[in-house]
Amino acid sequence: MKRIVLLATLLMMVATVAAPASAQPGVGYFVDETKLPFEALDGATAQWGVLGNAGYRIEVPDNWNGDLVLWAHGFRGEGLELTVDNHPLRELLIAQGYAWAASSYSRNDYDVGVGVRDTLALTRYFDQNVGRADNRYITGVSMGGHVTAVLAETAGRVYDGALAACGAIGDYELFDYFLDFNVAAQQIGTGTSAFPVDPAEYVGVTVPSIKANLEAVPGGWPAVLNEDGQDLKNLVELRSGGDRPNFDEGWFFWNSFPDLGTGPGNFLFDLGLGDGTVGWNPRVVVDNTDAVYQFDTDPALSDDELAFNDSVVRVAADPRGRVTIGNPPVLIVEGDPVMPMMTLHNLGDLFVPILNEVVYAAEVEANGASDLLVQRAIRGVGHCDFTPEEFATAFVDLVGWVETGVKPAGDDFLDPAAMADPDFGCAFTIGDHLLGTPCETVPQT
Repeated sequence: MKRIVLLATLLMMVATVAAPASAQPGVGYFVDETKLPFEALDGATAQWGVLGNAGYRIEVPDNWNGDLVLWAHGFRGEGLELTVDNHPLRELLIAQGYAWAASSYSRNDYDVGVGVRDTLALTRYFDQNVGRADNRYITGVSMGGHVTAVLAETAGRVYDGALAACGAIGDYELFDYFLDFNVAAQQIGTGTSAFPVDPAEYVGVTVPSIKANLEAVPGGWPAVLNEDGQDLKNLVELRSGGDRPNFDEGWFFWNSFPDLGTGPGNFLFDLGLGDGTVGWNPRVVVDNTDAVYQFDTDPALSDDELAFNDSVVRVAADPRGRVTIGNPPVLIVEGDPVMPMMTLHNLGDLFVPILNEVVYAAEVEANGASDLLVQRAIRGVGHCDFTPEEFATAFVDLVGWVETGVKPAGDDFLDPAAMADPDFGCAFTIGDHLLGTPCETVPQT
Protein backbone atom coordinates (compact mmCIF):
# COMPACT_ATOMS: atom_id res chain seq x y z
CA MET A 1 0.00 0.00 0.00
CA LYS A 2 1.27 3.48 -0.80
CA ARG A 3 1.84 5.94 2.01
CA ILE A 4 -1.16 8.12 2.68
CA VAL A 5 0.52 11.49 2.07
CA LEU A 6 -1.61 13.97 0.17
CA LEU A 7 0.18 17.24 0.86
CA ALA A 8 1.36 17.83 -2.70
CA THR A 9 -2.09 17.62 -4.26
CA LEU A 10 -4.13 19.05 -1.42
CA LEU A 11 -2.11 22.23 -1.21
CA MET A 12 -4.31 23.40 -4.08
CA MET A 13 -7.11 23.77 -1.54
CA VAL A 14 -5.72 27.22 -0.80
CA ALA A 15 -7.49 28.44 -3.93
CA THR A 16 -10.75 28.31 -2.00
CA VAL A 17 -9.62 31.09 0.31
CA ALA A 18 -6.80 32.72 -1.64
CA ALA A 19 -8.89 33.92 -4.56
CA PRO A 20 -12.40 35.26 -5.06
CA ALA A 21 -15.02 32.57 -5.50
CA SER A 22 -16.09 31.57 -8.98
CA ALA A 23 -19.68 31.64 -10.13
CA GLN A 24 -22.25 29.02 -9.24
CA PRO A 25 -21.24 25.72 -10.86
CA GLY A 26 -22.38 25.17 -14.42
CA VAL A 27 -21.05 23.40 -17.47
CA GLY A 28 -17.50 22.60 -18.40
CA TYR A 29 -16.50 19.75 -16.10
CA PHE A 30 -15.50 16.58 -17.92
CA VAL A 31 -14.20 13.07 -17.39
CA ASP A 32 -11.46 11.77 -19.68
CA GLU A 33 -12.80 8.26 -20.04
CA THR A 34 -9.49 7.00 -21.40
CA LYS A 35 -8.04 7.51 -17.91
CA LEU A 36 -10.70 5.50 -16.09
CA PRO A 37 -9.56 1.94 -16.92
CA PHE A 38 -7.27 0.30 -14.37
CA GLU A 39 -5.86 -3.19 -13.95
CA ALA A 40 -7.51 -5.28 -11.28
CA LEU A 41 -5.42 -6.94 -8.63
CA ASP A 42 -5.03 -10.69 -8.83
CA GLY A 43 -8.25 -12.39 -7.81
CA ALA A 44 -10.42 -9.34 -8.46
CA THR A 45 -12.45 -7.67 -11.21
CA ALA A 46 -12.26 -3.99 -12.14
CA GLN A 47 -15.12 -1.84 -13.39
CA TRP A 48 -15.22 1.82 -14.42
CA GLY A 49 -17.45 4.31 -16.15
CA VAL A 50 -19.35 7.58 -15.83
CA LEU A 51 -22.35 8.00 -13.57
CA GLY A 52 -24.26 11.27 -13.50
CA ASN A 53 -21.30 13.19 -15.01
CA ALA A 54 -18.90 11.71 -12.44
CA GLY A 55 -16.26 9.12 -13.22
CA TYR A 56 -16.04 6.05 -11.02
CA ARG A 57 -13.97 2.98 -10.33
CA ILE A 58 -15.07 -0.25 -8.67
CA GLU A 59 -13.04 -3.30 -7.74
CA VAL A 60 -14.61 -6.53 -6.47
CA PRO A 61 -12.63 -9.55 -5.23
CA ASP A 62 -13.61 -12.98 -6.48
CA ASN A 63 -14.10 -14.04 -2.86
CA TRP A 64 -16.20 -10.98 -2.03
CA ASN A 65 -17.21 -10.99 1.63
CA GLY A 66 -20.32 -8.93 0.91
CA ASP A 67 -19.03 -5.64 2.32
CA LEU A 68 -18.34 -2.43 0.40
CA VAL A 69 -15.91 0.42 1.20
CA LEU A 70 -16.50 3.83 -0.39
CA TRP A 71 -13.65 6.29 -0.91
CA ALA A 72 -14.23 10.08 -0.73
CA HIS A 73 -11.28 11.95 -2.24
CA GLY A 74 -9.87 15.30 -1.13
CA PHE A 75 -9.88 18.71 -2.79
CA ARG A 76 -9.05 18.64 -6.51
CA GLY A 77 -8.53 22.35 -7.17
CA GLU A 78 -10.62 24.39 -9.59
CA GLY A 79 -9.74 22.67 -12.86
CA LEU A 80 -12.41 21.25 -15.14
CA GLU A 81 -11.10 17.68 -15.49
CA LEU A 82 -12.64 15.21 -13.02
CA THR A 83 -10.36 12.37 -11.88
CA VAL A 84 -10.70 9.24 -9.76
CA ASP A 85 -8.43 7.83 -7.06
CA ASN A 86 -7.98 4.18 -6.25
CA HIS A 87 -8.64 3.47 -2.59
CA PRO A 88 -5.33 3.83 -0.69
CA LEU A 89 -6.13 0.61 1.22
CA ARG A 90 -6.91 -1.22 -2.00
CA GLU A 91 -4.45 -4.10 -1.49
CA LEU A 92 -5.67 -4.74 2.05
CA LEU A 93 -9.32 -4.54 1.05
CA ILE A 94 -9.07 -6.96 -1.84
CA ALA A 95 -6.94 -9.39 0.16
CA GLN A 96 -9.56 -9.47 2.92
CA GLY A 97 -12.52 -9.79 0.56
CA TYR A 98 -13.87 -6.21 0.55
CA ALA A 99 -15.12 -4.47 -2.58
CA TRP A 100 -14.36 -0.77 -2.95
CA ALA A 101 -15.72 2.08 -5.06
CA ALA A 102 -14.62 5.67 -5.67
CA SER A 103 -16.19 8.65 -7.46
CA SER A 104 -14.51 11.63 -9.11
CA TYR A 105 -17.53 13.75 -8.05
CA SER A 106 -19.27 15.70 -10.81
CA ARG A 107 -17.45 18.97 -10.14
CA ASN A 108 -14.26 20.18 -8.51
CA ASP A 109 -13.71 23.09 -6.06
CA TYR A 110 -14.56 22.86 -2.35
CA ASP A 111 -18.04 21.42 -2.73
CA VAL A 112 -18.83 18.93 0.00
CA GLY A 113 -22.47 18.67 -1.05
CA VAL A 114 -21.53 17.36 -4.48
CA GLY A 115 -19.14 14.85 -2.90
CA VAL A 116 -21.91 13.61 -0.64
CA ARG A 117 -24.43 13.35 -3.46
CA ASP A 118 -22.15 11.56 -5.92
CA THR A 119 -20.83 9.13 -3.30
CA LEU A 120 -24.38 8.18 -2.38
CA ALA A 121 -25.24 7.75 -6.07
CA LEU A 122 -22.28 5.43 -6.58
CA THR A 123 -23.30 3.39 -3.53
CA ARG A 124 -26.78 2.91 -4.98
CA TYR A 125 -25.30 2.03 -8.36
CA PHE A 126 -23.13 -0.66 -6.76
CA ASP A 127 -26.10 -2.19 -4.92
CA GLN A 128 -28.21 -2.26 -8.07
CA ASN A 129 -25.59 -3.39 -10.59
CA VAL A 130 -22.94 -5.35 -8.69
CA GLY A 131 -24.67 -6.68 -5.62
CA ARG A 132 -26.35 -5.40 -2.51
CA ALA A 133 -23.71 -5.03 0.16
CA ASP A 134 -24.16 -6.34 3.68
CA ASN A 135 -22.11 -3.67 5.46
CA ARG A 136 -20.97 -0.42 3.88
CA TYR A 137 -18.16 1.80 5.09
CA ILE A 138 -17.47 5.40 4.08
CA THR A 139 -13.84 6.53 4.21
CA GLY A 140 -12.21 9.80 3.13
CA VAL A 141 -9.44 12.33 3.67
CA SER A 142 -9.30 16.14 4.00
CA MET A 143 -12.33 17.50 2.10
CA GLY A 144 -13.26 13.85 1.68
CA GLY A 145 -13.10 13.57 5.47
CA HIS A 146 -15.66 16.38 5.55
CA VAL A 147 -17.79 14.39 3.09
CA THR A 148 -17.36 11.32 5.30
CA ALA A 149 -18.43 13.19 8.45
CA VAL A 150 -21.57 14.52 6.76
CA LEU A 151 -22.52 11.00 5.63
CA ALA A 152 -21.75 9.60 9.09
CA GLU A 153 -24.36 11.99 10.47
CA THR A 154 -27.00 11.80 7.75
CA ALA A 155 -26.80 8.43 6.02
CA GLY A 156 -27.34 5.90 8.78
CA ARG A 157 -29.57 3.81 6.54
CA VAL A 158 -26.84 3.53 3.92
CA TYR A 159 -23.53 3.17 5.79
CA ASP A 160 -22.56 1.20 8.86
CA GLY A 161 -19.24 2.82 9.79
CA ALA A 162 -17.11 5.85 8.90
CA LEU A 163 -13.39 6.67 8.86
CA ALA A 164 -12.61 10.37 8.38
CA ALA A 165 -8.89 11.15 8.18
CA CYS A 166 -7.30 14.63 8.34
CA GLY A 167 -10.80 15.92 7.74
CA ALA A 168 -12.17 19.45 7.81
CA ILE A 169 -14.77 18.24 10.30
CA GLY A 170 -14.89 21.58 12.09
CA ASP A 171 -16.40 22.97 8.85
CA TYR A 172 -16.25 26.81 9.06
CA GLU A 173 -13.85 26.71 12.02
CA LEU A 174 -11.14 25.75 9.52
CA PHE A 175 -11.59 28.94 7.50
CA ASP A 176 -11.82 31.04 10.68
CA TYR A 177 -8.42 29.64 11.65
CA PHE A 178 -6.94 30.86 8.35
CA LEU A 179 -8.29 34.31 9.26
CA ASP A 180 -6.94 34.09 12.83
CA PHE A 181 -3.37 33.45 11.71
CA ASN A 182 -3.25 36.32 9.28
CA VAL A 183 -4.94 39.07 11.28
CA ALA A 184 -2.90 38.11 14.35
CA ALA A 185 0.36 38.14 12.39
CA GLN A 186 -0.48 41.58 11.02
CA GLN A 187 -1.49 43.04 14.36
CA ILE A 188 1.49 41.70 16.31
CA GLY A 189 3.99 42.18 13.50
CA THR A 190 3.01 45.63 12.25
CA GLY A 191 0.73 47.14 14.91
CA THR A 192 -2.31 47.16 12.65
CA SER A 193 -4.49 44.65 10.80
CA ALA A 194 -6.91 44.62 7.90
CA PHE A 195 -9.15 42.24 5.97
CA PRO A 196 -9.27 41.64 3.10
CA VAL A 197 -5.77 42.60 2.00
CA ASP A 198 -4.27 43.70 -1.29
CA PRO A 199 -2.44 40.50 -2.32
CA ALA A 200 0.52 42.19 -4.01
CA GLU A 201 1.16 44.60 -1.13
CA TYR A 202 0.58 41.86 1.46
CA VAL A 203 3.11 39.48 -0.07
CA GLY A 204 5.59 42.12 -1.14
CA VAL A 205 5.52 44.49 1.83
CA THR A 206 3.44 43.33 4.80
CA VAL A 207 4.64 39.74 5.15
CA PRO A 208 8.37 40.62 4.93
CA SER A 209 7.78 43.31 7.57
CA ILE A 210 5.99 40.85 9.84
CA LYS A 211 8.81 38.35 9.63
CA ALA A 212 11.52 40.99 10.17
CA ASN A 213 9.70 42.50 13.16
CA LEU A 214 9.07 39.14 14.85
CA GLU A 215 12.47 37.49 14.48
CA ALA A 216 15.12 37.85 17.20
CA VAL A 217 17.99 38.04 14.71
CA PRO A 218 18.07 38.82 10.98
CA GLY A 219 16.96 35.71 9.10
CA GLY A 220 15.68 34.10 12.30
CA TRP A 221 12.07 33.64 11.18
CA PRO A 222 10.41 31.27 12.02
CA ALA A 223 12.82 29.50 14.40
CA VAL A 224 14.47 32.34 16.36
CA LEU A 225 11.74 34.71 17.52
CA ASN A 226 11.62 37.76 19.75
CA GLU A 227 8.99 38.17 22.46
CA ASP A 228 6.34 39.39 20.02
CA GLY A 229 7.13 36.54 17.65
CA GLN A 230 6.71 34.06 20.48
CA ASP A 231 3.34 35.62 21.30
CA LEU A 232 2.22 34.98 17.72
CA LYS A 233 3.50 31.42 17.80
CA ASN A 234 1.69 30.76 21.09
CA LEU A 235 -1.51 32.31 19.77
CA VAL A 236 -1.41 30.13 16.67
CA GLU A 237 -0.86 27.01 18.76
CA LEU A 238 -3.91 27.78 20.88
CA ARG A 239 -6.08 28.77 17.89
CA SER A 240 -5.05 25.65 15.92
CA GLY A 241 -6.11 23.19 18.61
CA GLY A 242 -4.25 23.84 21.85
CA ASP A 243 -1.01 23.09 23.65
CA ARG A 244 0.34 19.82 22.25
CA PRO A 245 3.50 17.98 21.27
CA ASN A 246 4.68 18.28 17.67
CA PHE A 247 3.40 21.84 17.30
CA ASP A 248 6.91 23.32 17.35
CA GLU A 249 7.94 21.14 14.42
CA GLY A 250 4.70 21.97 12.62
CA TRP A 251 5.27 25.70 13.11
CA PHE A 252 8.75 25.44 11.65
CA PHE A 253 7.68 23.26 8.71
CA TRP A 254 4.62 25.22 7.58
CA ASN A 255 6.48 28.53 7.88
CA SER A 256 9.56 27.27 6.04
CA PHE A 257 8.97 24.83 3.20
CA PRO A 258 5.52 24.54 1.55
CA ASP A 259 5.23 26.85 -1.46
CA LEU A 260 1.92 27.90 -2.98
CA GLY A 261 3.46 30.26 -5.47
CA THR A 262 4.59 33.29 -3.46
CA GLY A 263 7.61 31.50 -2.05
CA PRO A 264 8.62 28.86 0.50
CA GLY A 265 7.61 29.83 4.00
CA ASN A 266 4.62 31.94 2.97
CA PHE A 267 2.11 29.11 3.10
CA LEU A 268 0.12 30.27 6.12
CA PHE A 269 0.24 33.88 4.91
CA ASP A 270 -1.02 32.79 1.48
CA LEU A 271 -4.11 31.43 3.22
CA GLY A 272 -5.01 35.06 3.99
CA LEU A 273 -4.95 36.39 0.44
CA GLY A 274 -8.61 35.67 -0.29
CA ASP A 275 -11.82 37.56 0.27
CA GLY A 276 -13.40 35.23 2.81
CA THR A 277 -15.53 33.28 0.34
CA VAL A 278 -15.33 29.52 -0.13
CA GLY A 279 -16.08 27.54 -3.27
CA TRP A 280 -18.82 29.05 -5.37
CA ASN A 281 -20.57 30.83 -2.47
CA PRO A 282 -20.12 34.56 -3.20
CA ARG A 283 -20.61 35.59 0.44
CA VAL A 284 -18.03 36.00 3.20
CA VAL A 285 -18.07 32.98 5.52
CA VAL A 286 -15.16 33.75 7.87
CA ASP A 287 -15.81 35.28 11.27
CA ASN A 288 -13.73 36.24 14.31
CA THR A 289 -16.20 38.54 16.05
CA ASP A 290 -16.39 36.25 19.08
CA ALA A 291 -12.76 35.08 19.11
CA VAL A 292 -10.80 35.63 22.34
CA TYR A 293 -7.12 35.60 21.43
CA GLN A 294 -4.53 34.58 24.02
CA PHE A 295 -0.75 34.27 24.22
CA ASP A 296 -0.74 31.63 26.97
CA THR A 297 -2.99 29.02 28.58
CA ASP A 298 -3.94 31.19 31.55
CA PRO A 299 -7.66 31.90 31.03
CA ALA A 300 -7.28 35.34 32.62
CA LEU A 301 -6.42 37.92 29.99
CA SER A 302 -3.23 39.89 30.54
CA ASP A 303 -2.99 43.58 29.71
CA ASP A 304 -1.19 42.70 26.47
CA GLU A 305 -3.90 40.21 25.53
CA LEU A 306 -6.65 42.72 26.31
CA ALA A 307 -4.93 45.34 24.18
CA PHE A 308 -4.52 42.88 21.32
CA ASN A 309 -8.18 41.80 21.43
CA ASP A 310 -9.28 45.44 21.45
CA SER A 311 -7.14 46.39 18.45
CA VAL A 312 -7.16 43.41 16.07
CA VAL A 313 -9.51 43.74 13.11
CA ARG A 314 -12.83 41.94 13.50
CA VAL A 315 -14.50 40.29 10.52
CA ALA A 316 -18.15 39.27 10.51
CA ALA A 317 -19.53 36.60 8.23
CA ASP A 318 -22.29 37.59 5.86
CA PRO A 319 -25.61 36.71 7.57
CA ARG A 320 -26.35 34.49 4.58
CA GLY A 321 -22.79 33.21 4.20
CA ARG A 322 -22.99 30.13 6.38
CA VAL A 323 -26.13 28.80 4.77
CA THR A 324 -27.51 25.45 5.89
CA ILE A 325 -30.23 24.96 3.30
CA GLY A 326 -30.01 24.00 -0.35
CA ASN A 327 -26.60 22.82 -1.55
CA PRO A 328 -23.94 25.07 0.04
CA PRO A 329 -20.31 24.19 -0.72
CA VAL A 330 -19.51 23.89 3.00
CA LEU A 331 -22.02 21.62 4.68
CA ILE A 332 -22.35 21.99 8.44
CA VAL A 333 -21.09 19.07 10.54
CA GLU A 334 -23.30 18.92 13.61
CA GLY A 335 -21.30 16.52 15.79
CA ASP A 336 -24.07 13.93 15.78
CA PRO A 337 -22.83 10.70 14.15
CA VAL A 338 -25.39 7.93 13.80
CA MET A 339 -22.85 5.14 13.28
CA PRO A 340 -19.43 4.18 14.63
CA MET A 341 -17.00 6.84 13.44
CA MET A 342 -13.21 6.95 13.63
CA THR A 343 -10.87 9.83 12.83
CA LEU A 344 -7.11 10.25 12.30
CA HIS A 345 -5.20 13.55 12.40
CA ASN A 346 -1.58 14.72 12.41
CA LEU A 347 -0.69 16.80 15.46
CA GLY A 348 1.61 19.15 13.53
CA ASP A 349 -0.70 19.74 10.56
CA LEU A 350 -1.19 23.50 10.35
CA PHE A 351 -3.13 23.41 7.09
CA VAL A 352 -6.16 21.47 8.36
CA PRO A 353 -5.14 21.58 12.03
CA ILE A 354 -6.06 19.39 14.98
CA LEU A 355 -8.55 22.14 15.92
CA ASN A 356 -11.02 20.26 13.74
CA GLU A 357 -10.83 17.23 16.04
CA VAL A 358 -11.18 19.35 19.19
CA VAL A 359 -14.23 21.16 17.84
CA TYR A 360 -15.84 17.95 16.63
CA ALA A 361 -15.22 16.10 19.91
CA ALA A 362 -16.87 18.94 21.84
CA GLU A 363 -19.89 18.95 19.52
CA VAL A 364 -20.26 15.17 19.78
CA GLU A 365 -20.06 15.30 23.58
CA ALA A 366 -22.67 18.08 23.68
CA ASN A 367 -24.97 15.87 21.61
CA GLY A 368 -24.45 12.88 23.89
CA ALA A 369 -22.94 10.83 21.07
CA SER A 370 -19.41 10.23 22.36
CA ASP A 371 -20.03 6.49 22.40
CA LEU A 372 -19.99 6.62 18.58
CA LEU A 373 -16.69 8.49 18.15
CA VAL A 374 -13.06 7.33 18.37
CA GLN A 375 -10.31 9.83 17.52
CA ARG A 376 -6.61 9.13 17.09
CA ALA A 377 -3.70 11.57 16.99
CA ILE A 378 -0.68 10.79 14.81
CA ARG A 379 2.78 12.35 15.28
CA GLY A 380 3.82 14.26 12.17
CA VAL A 381 3.59 17.67 10.54
CA GLY A 382 2.19 16.75 7.14
CA HIS A 383 -1.37 16.99 5.94
CA CYS A 384 -2.82 13.48 5.75
CA ASP A 385 0.60 11.95 6.50
CA PHE A 386 -0.40 8.46 7.62
CA THR A 387 1.54 5.26 7.19
CA PRO A 388 -0.34 2.37 5.59
CA GLU A 389 -0.19 0.60 8.95
CA GLU A 390 -1.91 3.48 10.75
CA PHE A 391 -4.64 3.78 8.16
CA ALA A 392 -5.15 0.03 7.93
CA THR A 393 -5.22 -0.38 11.71
CA ALA A 394 -7.91 2.26 12.00
CA PHE A 395 -10.02 0.61 9.31
CA VAL A 396 -9.66 -2.88 10.79
CA ASP A 397 -10.57 -1.52 14.23
CA LEU A 398 -13.61 0.24 12.75
CA VAL A 399 -14.79 -3.02 11.17
CA GLY A 400 -14.34 -4.85 14.45
CA TRP A 401 -16.35 -2.14 16.20
CA VAL A 402 -19.20 -2.40 13.69
CA GLU A 403 -19.27 -6.19 13.76
CA THR A 404 -18.83 -6.79 17.50
CA GLY A 405 -20.05 -3.59 19.11
CA VAL A 406 -16.79 -3.29 21.07
CA LYS A 407 -15.49 0.28 20.87
CA PRO A 408 -11.74 0.51 20.17
CA ALA A 409 -9.31 2.78 22.00
CA GLY A 410 -8.62 6.36 21.01
CA ASP A 411 -7.18 9.67 22.20
CA ASP A 412 -8.91 12.29 24.35
CA PHE A 413 -9.16 15.65 22.56
CA LEU A 414 -11.39 17.13 25.26
CA ASP A 415 -8.75 17.06 28.01
CA PRO A 416 -6.19 19.86 27.53
CA ALA A 417 -3.83 18.22 30.03
CA ALA A 418 -3.92 14.95 28.10
CA MET A 419 -3.22 16.76 24.83
CA ALA A 420 -0.30 18.64 26.37
CA ASP A 421 1.32 15.45 27.64
CA PRO A 422 4.65 14.80 25.86
CA ASP A 423 3.45 11.33 24.83
CA PHE A 424 0.11 12.43 23.37
CA GLY A 425 -0.23 10.87 19.92
CA CYS A 426 2.19 8.05 20.61
CA ALA A 427 -0.34 5.27 21.16
CA PHE A 428 -1.43 5.06 17.52
CA THR A 429 1.61 6.35 15.63
CA ILE A 430 3.20 3.47 13.73
CA GLY A 431 6.35 4.18 11.75
CA ASP A 432 8.26 7.33 10.86
CA HIS A 433 6.74 10.66 9.86
CA LEU A 434 8.11 13.93 8.54
CA LEU A 435 9.30 15.85 11.63
CA GLY A 436 7.30 13.56 13.89
CA THR A 437 8.58 13.96 17.44
CA PRO A 438 9.83 10.76 19.12
CA CYS A 439 7.77 8.96 21.72
CA GLU A 440 8.89 7.53 25.04
CA THR A 441 6.18 4.92 25.01
CA VAL A 442 6.07 1.88 22.74
CA PRO A 443 3.69 2.52 19.78
CA GLN A 444 0.68 0.26 19.41
CA THR A 445 1.01 -2.37 16.65
